[in-house]
Amino acid sequence: MNAFRLLLAGALAITLAAPVAAAEKDIIVNGSTTVLPVMQKVSEAFMAANPGVHISLSGGGSGNGIKALNDGLCTIAMSSREMKAKEKEQGKAKGIVPVRFTIAKDALVPVVHPSNTVKDLSVQQLRDIFTGKITNWKEVGGKDEAIVVISRDSSSGTFETWAELIMNKEKVMPAALLQASNGAVTQAVGKNKKAIGYIGFGYLNDALKPLTVEGKAATAAAAKDGTWPIARDLYLFTNGQPTGMVKTLIDFTLDQQKGQKFVEQVGYIPLSK
Repeated sequence: MNAFRLLLAGALAITLAAPVAAAEKDIIVNGSTTVLPVMQKVSEAFMAANPGVHISLSGGGSGNGIKALNDGLCTIAMSSREMKAKEKEQGKAKGIVPVRFTIAKDALVPVVHPSNTVKDLSVQQLRDIFTGKITNWKEVGGKDEAIVVISRDSSSGTFETWAELIMNKEKVMPAALLQASNGAVTQAVGKNKKAIGYIGFGYLNDALKPLTVEGKAATAAAAKDGTWPIARDLYLFTNGQPTGMVKTLIDFTLDQQKGQKFVEQVGYIPLSK
């Protein structure tokens, strides 16, 4: 009888352990479309180095990622901004204790179509364009054409950073065309000769013309030393201190020889730079 009980207890332990082990190898990452390109590269390399681990990755914005973490729907939240006090309180009410990891530096860059003759804008001019006080490119030295303002939606950490560093509590004009991702802004500006938008440093490409701000160009060095006026950190959040494969993934992302090389590959600024 004792032997039977031991066997039964052993079988039960194995049965209970199996879902835990499976859950540890199924990592759900959700949130910022700015951080997304980094984590796509990191996830591919991590899964290749750790057979059996599956990382489910999706964007949707920093706010959505933080909400998913608070609701227990993801393992890691990607964010291009800090958590708000309200979000922390919402998480606390559900037993969530967020732990933040800075994984990269970023520079938000105002961009226009390559045919646009405007090269430089001041912070005040950017604010006036996005609030609708300046409506024609000729008012800032460009052609006599109406300005099409393209912005991110309010669930975006990129939107929050732009609001904090550029808008100075003023609201984006109601007629602005709101986009759900950096990629959508890139496409919209690239197809419209009258448009202006803003994107993360890693999304710059030949289809866009980056503007200088106050005579300064967006570079890795300028974002790092703070001379670029629209610089920020990029984050991952977990519920509590990570353990097991989640900790291994975070450590991999922060490792200079592993995850940090992908930060640079996709166009952001690694922590070592």
